[in-house]
Amino acid sequence: MKIATFNINGIKARMGALTDWLTQSAPDIALLQEIKSVDEAFPRAHFEDLGYSVHTHGQKGFNGVAIMSKLPLEDITMGLPGDAEDEQARWIEATVVGKQAVRLCGLYLPNGNPCPGPKYDYKLAWMERLEARAAALLAEETPFLMAGDYNIIPQDEDAARPDAWREDALARPESRAAFRRLLNLGLTEAFRTRKNGPGHYSFWDYQAGAWNRNDGIRIDHFLLSPDCADLLRDCWIEAEVRGREKPSDHVPVWVDLDI
Repeated sequence: MKIATFNINGIKARMGALTDWLTQSAPDIALLQEIKSVDEAFPRAHFEDLGYSVHTHGQKGFNGVAIMSKLPLEDITMGLPGDAEDEQARWIEATVVGKQAVRLCGLYLPNGNPCPGPKYDYKLAWMERLEARAAALLAEETPFLMAGDYNIIPQDEDAARPDAWREDALARPESRAAFRRLLNLGLTEAFRTRKNGPGHYSFWDYQAGAWNRNDGIRIDHFLLSPDCADLLRDCWIEAEVRGREKPSDHVPVWVDLDI
């Protein structure tokens, strides 16, 4: 089963690009971020015609996550537990059943800039809730993955120019420490089980020719529970998507699971 995470940076702006990608690359399941649309305005019928069921947790103008699946999904829920007053649409869960059930968690983690400040405080608090959700899922002993735009540069090798990001919310020590706490729960960062070293990125800014200069960062990740990591066949970044017409500033990241 091939599952991709993709921050599309707006469904209205990326309708054609997303359609082409789904048609050509054909993931079994796509976890999308930044759909930037309320649920009722999302063009679900168009994607249903391509063979996908569509489940969205939307918000007008920004944020928003979605799951598109060629396979039946069960127990679909929206919103990260832990803060009943949080209205930002950044989390969606569902279970897919193949040879065994796997819980899919799609996320769009807060950017946190400018920092320090309220937005950075929100980012770190959100990551505390994320850690609590991971711990709860581990206790249930159901295989799961948490995938999406984490807005975290885990290490210096995950940026073409690490010094440029030292004081950014994506690379500050507190952000990286929160990410490491997830790994220390026993989660596996899928991409690094397959590729080591610098030069692997999932985001290139639209400004200053970042794509042409390969001035990228790696901020889109799959974290797998131990049982899910046992199912991992491969993980890769589909970087060439960034060079297509009207691209997102992110590209898809994939896992292939033996389910």
